[in-house]
Order: sequence, then structure tokens, then C-alpha cells
Amino acid sequence: MKRHLLVGTMGAKDKPAIDTGTDEARSDVQLLNVGGIAYGIQTALNDLRKLDLVPDEIGIDLLILGALVYAADTRISRATEAQDGWTREIRIVLPVSDVAAWKRARPIVIRALGFLSGDRWSIEFRKRPAGKERLAGTVPTPLLQTDLLGVNLFSGGLDSLIGAIDSLTKDEKPLLVSHAGEGAGSRAQYLCHAELKARFPKRHFEWVRLPMVFAHDLADGVGSETSTRARSFLFFAFGVAAGTALRRRFELKVPENGLIALNVPLDPLRLGALSTRTTHPFYMARWIELVAALGIDGSLANPYWAMTKGEMVEACTDKAFLLSIAGKSISCSSPAKLRWARQAQGHCGYCLPCLIRRASIPDGDPTEYYLTDMKRRALNSAEAEGVQVRSFQLAIARLRARPELAKVLIHKPGPLYDHGIDDQAEMAGVYARGLEEVGRLLDGVRTKPK
Repeated sequence: MKRHLLVGTMGAKDKPAIDTGTDEARSDVQLLNVGGIAYGIQTALNDLRKLDLVPDEIGIDLLILGALVYAADTRISRATEAQDGWTREIRIVLPVSDVAAWKRARPIVIRALGFLSGDRWSIEFRKRPAGKERLAGTVPTPLLQTDLLGVNLFSGGLDSLIGAIDSLTKDEKPLLVSHAGEGAGSRAQYLCHAELKARFPKRHFEWVRLPMVFAHDLADGVGSETSTRARSFLFFAFGVAAGTALRRRFELKVPENGLIALNVPLDPLRLGALSTRTTHPFYMARWIELVAALGIDGSLANPYWAMTKGEMVEACTDKAFLLSIAGKSISCSSPAKLRWARQAQGHCGYCLPCLIRRASIPDGDPTEYYLTDMKRRALNSAEAEGVQVRSFQLAIARLRARPELAKVLIHKPGPLYDHGIDDQAEMAGVYARGLEEVGRLLDGVRTKPK
């Protein structure tokens, strides 16, 4: 087990003297290349510039921080580098445009990251080296204010597709932003975007993607990590950075159903490492706090926090269109895992997101699932195909026996003190309704250990 230090540098001459602990492994990450900012950031910035959009320097700082967080999260193995098999100790030092502003925001960043990934983070800031004061490039002149009004995260999932359809139906003129991740998710983004363009030819909206990849040997002698708990920090950072380019107050919409956002453990032992927190209300509140602390004229919101996935589908402003293209979106937690069965990447049909998705479209679901018929045989609860099913069955039975537990269980994943009693009652309601939604799907499904 080692503590890890990632130092962001800008240019061959930028060699900062950073005190390194005796048990701390340092990895320098060169942030610039001949084309500009490395790791796909310049590609995204160039695509924004084609739309006459240029983020401000604080937005660039945020995007670089997101990149270093993503690098640390995906290239430092928990198995070998964490004392308890999960919690890593990671320090990041990066050059920024406004050290004072970032020092004020640092406690918020550390709190958000610790909650999100379960690791111990330390973030330090230094002034950008001379000549690197402006990385976004000059703002074109004359520059008219864009008519794009806000930003929507567009992951390629069903929830983000619903969010995009709702925004376009209402003519909200959104800028869709995506992180170009692994194959199935990336393909889903392209397919869904093409359908949106065809359906809404007269609506003004744009789409930009951040193609980010880090070498597997970023940290010398350390294996990569597959859990990617901090990916949403990068995704949110890109969304906010893009928002600063709109040159008006903006809202970053993060479409996610309330059951997934809360992500209450299905099992009393299922905490921390097994429960993602990418859109949890506490994490969302920290981002709202962070944006304000940095002086960015924007905010974040999940318009669907009080809705189950099924309720999102039902309330979609163009439900018929949604159902006609829903099969092109991707919700599976790990679509690449089907390779072991010599299948193309897609929906397994039995992971937690797949089960919630299946439950949200009880009739006319066009999605192809690897596990097509859940009732044909008893599912092995000791294997992946039955683990989540059995966990849902236990959670559903527990709540049916004691409905009042919903008000208690919603506090398990994290604090909810940013929200009042009425909001917490709404959360308890969406949790209970979400479980019942899945319960209807699992009626008649059998599980047993083999």
C-alpha cells in the first residue's frame, strides 16, 4: 500500500518542487502537448470554439482538475494501493489560474470527492507557469451571445435521453455534453444524438464530447482500477466548464431517476464500495456549493430527483418517440462484460441498472437483454445473474413488511441535511415507489444458490 501524488505540469520547463513523503509515490502528468491541453481536453475545447463558445479560465481549471481526478481514480488500483482493499490516499497538485479562489473552494472539493469515491483526497494548487495564464485561447470578436440557454449531461443512458427529449420538446436550446467512455456508451451517444437531430430538425441544440484516455502505466508499477467511482466528477466538471462558455447564467441539468440518485443499499451490508453516489443529493449539493464558491454564474439540478425511472418514461413529453428509440440507449452497469459469453456489448439484463430499466418499461420495451427470460428458470443467487435480483427481493420484502422504514433508509447512503423535511418525504416516497416498480418486474422470478 502506498500513498500517491499526482502532479500536473504545463510544458517541458515546468518542473515544480513538491515535497514528497517517504511513503508517497509521485507521478507527473504533463497537461500540455503540441496541440494544446492534452488528454482530449483540447479536442473538446476546439469543438466548443466551432460553436463560438470559449470557457473561462476557472472553467478550464475545473476541467483539468476533473482530468487529474479521473486519472487517479482509474489508474491507481484499489486492490494493491489501498490498505483496506478500497480506500486509497491520493494527493493532487495542479496549476490554476486563480490560486486564491481555488483555496477557498478546496474544502468543498475534498468533501465532494471523499463522499463520491470513498478515498482520502488532498488537493493543492499552485500558480500556472509564466506564459500559460490563458489556456482557453482568445475570445473571438465580435462575439454575439449564443442562443443556447443551458447544458444537459448526455451519457447515452435512458435517463439522459429522456432529459434531452424533454428539453428539446420545450425548446430549451440545450448544449448536450458527453464524456466519450467505453464502446457501448459512446456508440449509444452517437445513435441517440442522430435520432434527436432527425426528430427535432428545427430545434436549436448542439452536442460536444470529451474523449479522454490515460495510459495504463500513468502510475509506474501500479495496475489500473475498474470501479471508476469518480468519473462523475469529470463529467460534471466538463458540463460546468462548457456552461461558462455560454456567457450567461446557466443551469447544468443532470437527468437521473430518484431511485438511482438515492441509491439506498439493498442489503444492510451493502455500503460504501458497493453503492455509487454519482448523483446523490449530498454530492449534488456540494457541486452547487463549489460552483458558487468559484464565482461561476451557474448551478446544477436533477429535474427528476422525485421520480422513479418508470415515472420518467411515463411523463416523457414525447413518450412514443422515446419508446421507438429507447433500445439505442445504454443503461447496463458494465456492458463490456458480455464478452465472456461471446456477445456484443449491451445490456446484461440482471445488473442493478438493467433491472431498474426493465421495470420502467413493463410493456413494449425494445431493449435487447442477454438474460431475456427471467422466469424460465431459477437464477443463481451466488452468481452475477441472481445477486442483484435476490438483493432487490429482500429489500422489497423488508419495505413491504415495514413501510415506515423508507424514511430511515434514505439516510443510509449519505447526509440529507441540505434538504428540508418535505424534500426528504419526497425522497422516501420515490424510494418506496421505485422498489415497488422493480417488485412488479420480479413477481414470479425465482432465485436460489447453486
